[in-house]
This record gives sequence, C-alpha cells and structure tokens, in this order.
Amino acid sequence: MRRLKSNIDTQSAEFRSYEHHFLKLMAEFNERQRQARYDRPERDLKRLRSQNKLLVRERIDLLLDPGTPFLELSTLGANMAYNGTVPSAGVVSGVGIVSGREIMVMASDSSIKGGAWYPLTVKKMVRTLDIAIENHLPMVHLVDAAGAFLPLQSDIFPDKYMGGRIFRNQCILSAMGVQQVALVLGHSTAGGAYVPTLCDYSIMVRGTGGVFLGGPPLVKAATGETVSADELGGADVHSSVSGTADYAVDSEKEGLALVREIVGTFPQKTKAAVERREPEEPYYDSKELYGIIPDDVKKQFDIREVIARIVDGSRFHEFKPDYGTTVVCGFAFLYGWKVGIIGNNGVLFSDSAQKCTQFMQLCNRDRIPIIFLQNITGFMVGKSYEHGGITKDGAKMLMVQANLDVPKLTIMTNGSFGAGNYAMCGRAYDARFLFAWPNSQISVMGMEQAAKTLTQIRLKALERKGKTLSEEARQQIFEDIAQDYLEKSSAYYSTSELWDDGIIDPADTRKVLGISLSISLNTEFNETPDGVLRI
Repeated sequence: MRRLKSNIDTQSAEFRSYEHHFLKLMAEFNERQRQARYDRPERDLKRLRSQNKLLVRERIDLLLDPGTPFLELSTLGANMAYNGTVPSAGVVSGVGIVSGREIMVMASDSSIKGGAWYPLTVKKMVRTLDIAIENHLPMVHLVDAAGAFLPLQSDIFPDKYMGGRIFRNQCILSAMGVQQVALVLGHSTAGGAYVPTLCDYSIMVRGTGGVFLGGPPLVKAATGETVSADELGGADVHSSVSGTADYAVDSEKEGLALVREIVGTFPQKTKAAVERREPEEPYYDSKELYGIIPDDVKKQFDIREVIARIVDGSRFHEFKPDYGTTVVCGFAFLYGWKVGIIGNNGVLFSDSAQKCTQFMQLCNRDRIPIIFLQNITGFMVGKSYEHGGITKDGAKMLMVQANLDVPKLTIMTNGSFGAGNYAMCGRAYDARFLFAWPNSQISVMGMEQAAKTLTQIRLKALERKGKTLSEEARQQIFEDIAQDYLEKSSAYYSTSELWDDGIIDPADTRKVLGISLSISLNTEFNETPDGVLRI
C-alpha cells in the first residue's frame, strides 16, 4: 500500500487558525469530562467515606490490570438532562482488561442520588449490555444502586427498551455462554436485585451489601414485619442461608480482588480470522488533526488527511479513486488488522453511492471490518438527480450496509445530516461502536436550512392570524430558532441523549478504533455466499 501524501502546511495561517479554534473546543471538552468524572457534592463524598465505600472510579482502578487502557462509554451521558445533576447518567461503563481478558464493566455511581436509576441511566445500561451481547464480552457488574428514581418511573419501567431490558439482556448473555460476575457493594433493591442474581458469580460485601426485592421500609409497610437490612438480605444471609450469593467478603478491596481471581478462570477469547500484519505507527502526527478540521461545519476538508493520521504507516489503497469522488473508499491496516474505510468528501451522488455499495460487498466477502468516517450533508437533491436514480442508488447503499456481516465502526468527524447519516452507518444501523468528535453536529438537516424553513413556517402561521412583524422581530425569530437548533444538533446534546457511545479526542481516534476493533473481533462473522455485483 502507498503512503498517503499530506497536502497540509502545518505552518500556514489557516492551519494555525483552525488549530487555535479546535484547542478551545478541546479545553471545553476536557473540562466537561473532568466535571462529569470527579465533581460531586461534598456531603455525598462524606457519606460514602463514612460507610467505608470507595468511589466508583477508585473501584474500577482496583479492578483493572495496572497500566492497561479503559475505553469508557458515554462519559457525558445526561450532561444536558436533569439540570446537570446526573453526570455520566449515573453509571460508569466501559471495556477494560481484567486478569488479561477484555471485560465489559458496568458500575453504579452511588455518589449520585445513591446510585438511583434515571431514564438515561437505564438507556445507558441497556446499551452497555447490547455491546456485550454483540461482541461476546464477559461482564463485571459493580452494584450499588438505590433502584429506580420513582418520580420518573413511567419513563423507566414499562416499555421494551426500559428497565426490564437490562435483565432480559443478562438472560441472553447467559444463554450465549458469556460469563457475568457481580460484586454487590451497596443495596440492590426491587428489580435491581435481579442484576446480581442473574450473574454466574455473585459476591457481597458484609455490612454494606444488600439484595432484596423489598427493603425494610417496604416490608414494614406491606407485612408489618420489622427487620434490618442485614437480617433481610445481607451478605451472610444470602451466602449461607438463601444461596442467592456465592461469596461474602469483608471489604470492597477483598471483593474486587476476588472478582479478578474469578475472571482469571475464564477461557481466553479467540479472535475472528482477519488478515494481520505487524502494526506500524502513522507517519503523520495525530495531533495535526486539530489544525485540519475547519472552524465551520460548512467548510469542507479532505478526509484522506484524517485517514493518514489514523492508519498504520499512513498507508492506504484507494478503491475507484477517479469515480464517485465525493466519497473515499479503500483498504488500510489498523494496529495490524486489515480494515476497509469509507469517508465522506462531500455530498453523496449516485456514483458515490454505487461505489460505496460495491466496496462494502468486497469487504463483506473478504471478511474485512469497515470504518465509516462521517462528514456528510446527505444525498444530492434535485430533478436531474432524481431522474438519474439517486433515491434508488441510495437505497442500494442502505440495503448492503444494513446487512453487512463484518463489524462496523463509525466516527462522526464533523457534520452528520439527513439520510447521509443512515447511509454512513449512523446509530440506527448497528455499528458495533459509534463515537463523535467534539465539533461534530447531527440533525435531519443543517442548521441554516432548518432555521430558515422553520422561520418561514412560523411567520406564515402568524400572518394567517393577521399579525405583521417588523424586520427586527423576524430576525429575532430566526436567531432564536437557529440557536435552539444548533444546541440540539451539537455533540454534547447528542451524547447527552446517548445517540453515540461517547465524545472522543480526535487525537485518540486511532487508539479508540484499535480497542473497538479488537473487541468486535471476539465474534466470528457469518459466511456470505453471494458474489460481488458491479453496481
């Protein structure tokens, strides 16, 4: 494969301007991450310390193998919900290395409302378990949760992808033969009691751990019986009387050490057969991405410059380089694994959609995972394009992409608008992982077009009521709509709603993709008997 030749002048005024802009974005992103991870009310920290409890990230640090990476998911989940009072949606989840094995960790954050489950907490837990199912990842549950946040129970309990889906997914993992270990560090009440009891191994900490369908107050109200939490469902009760738990330990550190010991008995995974070679660092510095991404989502950049700073040796074999030039397709290696890459260089036309469709079929036949680098305004519109079959060609791309057997990984590098988001493997299309850069935007169309459309609708409605507005009032309506639209298309709103698996530093994209690819290769691909059509 040839090394890509970068056309970026890192000393140019444009590069320096873009870099300055992006470094400001990174400063905001890093501060938001820090707050979500560490800023907690002092009273909650004192409460946990008085109970001899570790904080959630201290627990995870003791669980993971020293010096190994932890791919945290949706750190900024719920950052724009619940008035910002439920950082990380109240639960920390991610993939790390425990006793030499890739493990999905899901840990309650009891410094937030005692670990209570909010609607977005449940959504994040369900997504975490979905990832474990898709990638055959063993799970460690660190349980310390007060149960559902009752004022919002109607958004937590009844529907298909609400609370019951957590336990359903645990049952599916068990049937698949994927191991699960629970360490109960606090109370696990009501439906939450099923999290540890559906695991293969359950450990409880004496004095603080408790598992019961109804806690002491509910038991008192329902039956009149007075009983302490420890007598009702403490560690010794469940490990020696009911058999609900398998082990009782005297401290959190002892429990975490036992989890590591149990995980060490799990068989090592065999990776799916994908072509491999010796890994090689990119020729170009990944931090140069800060000066490559423009300061306005409407400005275009060459996605090859991104590819050159992600893949091994910055080497890339481009497929059909002179056809459908608004999309870039080709082969590269990432940490030694062969991958296909599809990246946007503009709007999707019929020829670019056809090119993508043919390329995806090649990757699927040859068992090559695909990385989608999104920067897409959508498919081209207009009479001549409709007559040329743009909708038909887009449908072909969607059909093949949705039915790929190989793993798909998606990075939103900039804009992600309309049906282009779908074609480029947006959230609805089952990417194994989907991450966003802090500058990215996602919406049904760009802000300017949407704001103009919505403003016209608002003005016509007012005119029908006989109201006449000044030019200043009209402009104010446009600005208010534009500001609201921009906020709700931002990366922070997207990740708050868990429409992605987290915002990442562009300079870490290679590492994040490498970990995600390794995880996705824990499952074998289906055999695909179909040949490749020249679309």
